[in-house]
Amino acid sequence: MSSTPLPLTLANLALRPVFGGRHTPDRTFERLLDRAGRADVDEGFADGFRLLLRHWAEDETLTPVGWMSAQTHVGRHLANRARIRRLIAEHPEIEQEPIERPVFVVGLPRTATTVTHGVLSISDEHRCPLLWELMTPDLAVPPEKRRKAIAPAKWLVGGTNLFTPRFRDIHPLVAEGPEECTFVLPHALMPLSQARIPAYQAWHYERDFVPDYQHLKQVYQVLQYGRPRRRWMLKSPMHLENLDALRTVFPDATIVWTHRDPATAVASYCSLVEHGMGVSVRPLDLHHIGATWLELLSRSAARGVAARAAMPSEALVDVPYSWLGSDPATGAPKLYDAIGARWTEADAARLPGVVARPKGTRRHTYDLSRYGLTKADVDAAFADYDAVREEVDRA
Repeated sequence: MSSTPLPLTLANLALRPVFGGRHTPDRTFERLLDRAGRADVDEGFADGFRLLLRHWAEDETLTPVGWMSAQTHVGRHLANRARIRRLIAEHPEIEQEPIERPVFVVGLPRTATTVTHGVLSISDEHRCPLLWELMTPDLAVPPEKRRKAIAPAKWLVGGTNLFTPRFRDIHPLVAEGPEECTFVLPHALMPLSQARIPAYQAWHYERDFVPDYQHLKQVYQVLQYGRPRRRWMLKSPMHLENLDALRTVFPDATIVWTHRDPATAVASYCSLVEHGMGVSVRPLDLHHIGATWLELLSRSAARGVAARAAMPSEALVDVPYSWLGSDPATGAPKLYDAIGARWTEADAARLPGVVARPKGTRRHTYDLSRYGLTKADVDAAFADYDAVREEVDRA
């Protein structure tokens, strides 16, 4: 990774006076909880994020910007939980909103999950959550308040592009574009891409994720309430490790599983983590990134493979990388047919704009060896998943 961008250096200097709060994380957490609305955040939800902030603060390589990022992450989840619970208390009928036959795009990261989600967003009959809606989920926003509602997402996009310019070459963020459930799923793996948090990783492994997916459903019920009902198209690679919990809460969901050679996917994702973590942590340990994410992603794939064995065949759609990664004009209609959706001429006309590389972005290059990994390491870790992927490719 190149030297620290000047805006990031200046931000770390500006935040240094408040960096000492890292040594009293519980005090910081109480302040965040008060700001969110303590009475509206249930105890179990609060306890999970109190634990996360404590463990996040223990990373000795955290920078002032990294500590601010941790607080922002925890504060946003607390505020969203409080808002969702207040809205449901005011409008109990929200919980009666049916989230019918949702589609969840899952798969290892960097396997074309984003382009698959983008293609599914094309249809006027489909509903994808937008980044700004996920940042601050709420009831329908009047036109005169829309700019204010979108502002937090624009700040996130602007800050990301300013502090780590290469990130947009890998995963461009668009404030008013479709985004993934990770932004509202309480305990996805994303904090582990921003800091070294081994105690949180161990806690994550033992967690019951059904309550997280119940919260996720409430978020989409809020976003649907008072608006036209359309079929939800949802996405996150982080769902792969918890398909059992997902299907417990969304029993009629269709799972769209994208596939790609794990060696390529792991190398690409380690590069993404490197650029993202470089905002929060100094110095970076690239081999630690490789070892951590080889373990996390291979575990996720193994759990996904185990869960798919219990799924009815009609609930699962396998999407080889070639469908959309190399030939979207042919793959998109097949994808729509597989989920029981209509592919129209209007959809086909919109397709080039969705699959094109954003203007101004550069080609993303990556190498496993940079992260202390070999293809043999990856092949051994993903042996069971590769057997499934090879079967999908043959089919």
